[in-house]
Amino acid sequence: MSVAATHTRPTLAVWKFASCDGCQLSLLDCEEELLALAEAVHIAHFTEMTRTSVSGPYDVSLVEGSITTPEDAERIKEIRANSRRLVAIGACATAGGIQGLRNFAASGDYAGTVYAHPQYLSTLDTSTPISEHVTVDFELHGCPIDKGQLLEVLLASLAGRRPVITGHSLCQECKSRDTVCLLVTGEGACLGPVTRAGCGALCPSVGRACFGCFGPSDTANTASLAARLANDGATELQISRLFRTFNANAPAFLAESRAHESTEVAVHFSASRIVRRP
Repeated sequence: MSVAATHTRPTLAVWKFASCDGCQLSLLDCEEELLALAEAVHIAHFTEMTRTSVSGPYDVSLVEGSITTPEDAERIKEIRANSRRLVAIGACATAGGIQGLRNFAASGDYAGTVYAHPQYLSTLDTSTPISEHVTVDFELHGCPIDKGQLLEVLLASLAGRRPVITGHSLCQECKSRDTVCLLVTGEGACLGPVTRAGCGALCPSVGRACFGCFGPSDTANTASLAARLANDGATELQISRLFRTFNANAPAFLAESRAHESTEVAVHFSASRIVRRP
């Protein structure tokens, strides 16, 4: 049951749609910073933190998750109408998320594999980002998002300024921590050159090639990277699959994966509900 807002502090609401809750947990991971934030704002709705819910309007709404059901398509409109600023957080909210892989198959194909009685489901044909349904004031990328960037977005939103969030590629983070380039050494098909920075280049720092958690960077040259990967021996199927993970429906990654969608790739994705491949 919602109660009317009586607080003079700015109000913050956190909303969940189709997602794993990881980005909401990034806010809880702020720990000491969260305590300071709670003194500066009134957290009006955040089910990961409390069952108390205060009715809007809200000064800032953080939205995690993609839109996958008719009910959620209506609910996001209500949230937008009650929010002065709306920020989409994470790969699901900004690009449709890993569940957006179903967009590459016929409607209902994957549901029939996962659920015993898919006829009881009521879903949209696709998994789509928040921006396809309502106006979004800012998008914070990542799977999950970085808590430092989240705090910057919150402070900027409350102050009425544009958040200072980098849009350059992950390669700069690798260089700043003296990580040897995995593409140069041939140790992995790394998406770092086209992926947005923000994670601190965690995976490359331990010898694991970047797989694009933060989505495409502002100036991502995916065609150039794909050509390099092909020159290193990657097949059309392998290249297409590299761009189809957490941010498969981000425009730059989507376009590049489709550019390598040969007959083999199309057959693989249409049959993936039946055939498991390594």
